[in-house]
Amino acid sequence: MSTSKKAIPQTRTRELAAACRADIPALTDRLISEIFTDNPEWTDYSTVARADLVDGCRRYVTRILDLLGAPATAFDDEVAASIGRRRAEQGVPLEAMLRTFRLGGRIVWEVLLDKADELAPGEIRAAGTRLWAVIDALSSSLVTSYRNTELEQLRSDERRRHALIEDLLAGRAHDTTFAARAARELNLPAGSAFLVVVACGEGEAVRTGTEAALAAVGIRSVWHDRVDSTVGLIAVERHDVASVLRRIEPHIRGRAGASPAVGGLAQVGTAHGWALLTLQTLPRDATGLVPLHERFQHALLVRSADLTDMLVTHTLGPVLALPAAERATLLDTLAAWLTHDCSAAHAATRLHCHRNTVINRLHRISTLLGRPLEGRRDYVELSLALAALDLARASDGA
Repeated sequence: MSTSKKAIPQTRTRELAAACRADIPALTDRLISEIFTDNPEWTDYSTVARADLVDGCRRYVTRILDLLGAPATAFDDEVAASIGRRRAEQGVPLEAMLRTFRLGGRIVWEVLLDKADELAPGEIRAAGTRLWAVIDALSSSLVTSYRNTELEQLRSDERRRHALIEDLLAGRAHDTTFAARAARELNLPAGSAFLVVVACGEGEAVRTGTEAALAAVGIRSVWHDRVDSTVGLIAVERHDVASVLRRIEPHIRGRAGASPAVGGLAQVGTAHGWALLTLQTLPRDATGLVPLHERFQHALLVRSADLTDMLVTHTLGPVLALPAAERATLLDTLAAWLTHDCSAAHAATRLHCHRNTVINRLHRISTLLGRPLEGRRDYVELSLALAALDLARASDGA
């Protein structure tokens, strides 16, 4: 008996749906009209051709009627999913789509009621329950498809963005057509000077949200994560380089090297090489942002590894041959003396010893090297050799 009572409302619902099929053109026209008259400020179909919108509305109301006449089972509807995919690709807001689906459901319900004069209250309730179950399921299929399409588009956009940045870093912007496209898609000014920053370190080398934070103070940039580093491409525009670097500094968590400013996207590949070179001169435990001009001496040494080895051997070889403790004492003394403008008194203060101790150690170094420690050439060679040792120690500690 109970089965028979359930079957009757389902049968009447299917009959009502079948009776409405002749009204599909009118239902479509009404839905199109109500989309643009019921709270039109919520509507944004500006990217959709009218014929496309009409076709989508027709397919939607047809699908409602199809499913009203089908068994009351769960479904993942391809019609609603295809509408969701297409509207996501066209950039129609999801809220506008859900509103359209609700309007379509209401319009179909009103037409069903117009044809249901002889239905009992239980049959009307069953028809309403079935209709809104259909609308909910179609809306669920729409949302799932729409969001999946958005995610696919986001991934595609990220892949394209990363490919553009990699091509810029590789120097492809010498092609003016490519440079114009990269500037447009990355929202960068083609005619600006640019800095390149390369950062690395344990964990997050550059704070999340750096691009937005810089944009908030009028600095346009793009940041690109690689396997072992994060690369930033920063437009200088009307700013001076020092102020741009100061703005970037708080966002660096690891160690980072910054290039000098270069004149346009075509030179970004060169700037990237300079930023990498700067990074290579920094100790592995360093933190913060360092521009190339603060590491010129070390950069020269890194660029000429073979010459650097010969320089160290030629300049400091006899000292390096000493036992570790004596070698360290003499090298520390020499470094302090050079750092303090060749002042034995200032070096003594730095080393916490007597001035005569410093003088005696310097004499020992001079004797071992067989050369005086005075004179511009001597200062330069000794300073470069000590800088090379610093780089080697930093590398060995990695």
